[in-house]
Amino acid sequence: MTATTGVMTTATPPPVAPTGQHHGLAVVLFAVVVLVTLGITLWVGRQGNAAEDFYAGGRGFTPLQNGFALSGDYLSAASFLGVAGLIALYGYDGVLYSIGFLVAWLVVLMLVAELVRNAGRYTLADVLALRLRRRRVRAAAGGASVVVTLLYLVAQMVGAGSLVALLLGTDSAQARTWTIIAVGALMIVYVTIGGMRATTWIQIVKAFLLIAGSVLLTVLLVVRFHGDLFELMRRAAQHSGSGHRYLEPGLKYGASFTSRLDFFSLGLALVLGTAGLPHILSRFYTVPTARAARRSTMWAIGLVGGFYLMAIALGLGATALIGSAEVRHANAAGNTAVPLLALVLGGGNGSTGGVVLFALISAIAFATILAVVAGLTLASSAAFAHDIWAGAWRGGPRRRRGGEAGEKPSEQQEVVVARFAAAGIGAAAIVISLYAQQLNVAFLVGLAFAVAASANLPVLLYSLFWSRFTVRGAVWSVYGGLVPAIVLVLFSPVVSGSKAALFPGVDFHWFPLENPGIVSIPLGFLAGWIGTLTSPEPADADRFAELEVRALTGAGAA
Repeated sequence: MTATTGVMTTATPPPVAPTGQHHGLAVVLFAVVVLVTLGITLWVGRQGNAAEDFYAGGRGFTPLQNGFALSGDYLSAASFLGVAGLIALYGYDGVLYSIGFLVAWLVVLMLVAELVRNAGRYTLADVLALRLRRRRVRAAAGGASVVVTLLYLVAQMVGAGSLVALLLGTDSAQARTWTIIAVGALMIVYVTIGGMRATTWIQIVKAFLLIAGSVLLTVLLVVRFHGDLFELMRRAAQHSGSGHRYLEPGLKYGASFTSRLDFFSLGLALVLGTAGLPHILSRFYTVPTARAARRSTMWAIGLVGGFYLMAIALGLGATALIGSAEVRHANAAGNTAVPLLALVLGGGNGSTGGVVLFALISAIAFATILAVVAGLTLASSAAFAHDIWAGAWRGGPRRRRGGEAGEKPSEQQEVVVARFAAAGIGAAAIVISLYAQQLNVAFLVGLAFAVAASANLPVLLYSLFWSRFTVRGAVWSVYGGLVPAIVLVLFSPVVSGSKAALFPGVDFHWFPLENPGIVSIPLGFLAGWIGTLTSPEPADADRFAELEVRALTGAGAA
């Protein structure tokens, strides 16, 4: 491989996916993952069918258990496959993804963890409805949650398609298509049968396997370089095809003012988006108290922080031992860098150790995807059934525009609708994923974070901390962030106008940035502020006082 320094270097022969008789091992490990997760779902699914069991797992998990589940929800295919792949391709600029993902947890810990646990019941809209008891608020918040989780789902299923195609040694679109369909079917089964309780246990098992697998690879990598991390970085720069630029800012985002602005937009979305992710917020309801929610977050910060440190090392290792060009050749977005690194660390092409480690890490990545898609599908089905169907549409007679909700459907009816919603949302995610197979999964998650930070975070912070906040402000805040974010993505290089776009053959983009956060997040806050100032109805001071007392003390919390 030739580095940009002009010096010829000899790299490890490029790894290829296992073939022939080794396919049996891969299939067996994948089957074990599926059978174990299905077994957990069937075992736990019989333990309770009440709404509290389906949405919140009975609120009986400990902080440590929920901390593992939180990290399991958060450490998705974007983390295990996408971030390491971006580091393998872009070096320093790829590391910025991991920093943004980690710093975001400080926002969650300081601003929302305890307050959301005390003020809500199952979803984000429950927090808003405590002081803004209107159908329009529930419909807006529920709709935004469905959009965010759908974007996130697409990222996980794209990662699954790339992973299984690599493991089976094929680049065929048919293999990826059937993988996406199979993952979609499994996630529907997990949610409809097991609910939150089963999903949480799957997340706990998956988080343990993911961290253990990352530790194993990191130890093998450090031993490979005799503990010399500077040599690891030097070799990575040599085999990156970019020389020392690989270790400096700007390889991906520094080429122009637009790319630097795009990076700032991405960082803003990553740091602020976590606090608005529906599947993360809903996990705070699985513990009995607000104190347990805070301790869960602290456990999650430790686990996530340790993981991302290892992800940086693994990304550098993939470049050092494989080379950026070979990583890109295996998958243009870099999503398969970690499994290929496992193959090399296990002994290389043709070795039994390499094949076993490759299949093991791929199976862990597959478990990661299955667990995360289950959590996302549950969050989106809960938003539809609990907020849109039961809270907004069937919440009682429409006596006046935006009037108060009356008698609601039974909890059993609500759970039935949630199960059907899981099937519908899963089908939609499958269809969209089939068109997005060439996009990097970390990049797709960045878009989901931008929409969450634009539509969910402003209305959540305003509701918790601004006493003058009104119903109009809430509705305007949600749509004022959601609509611009979606529109800007549709007319960005993500959809058209570039080789990596969803529709590379056409060009109708006019927004130059790939991530809309720098525009849509301020618009969400601005729309909520303007909506409140122009609202014909003043805020209800008594309801805000009730929310404040409950959020800070837990008095009256579910």
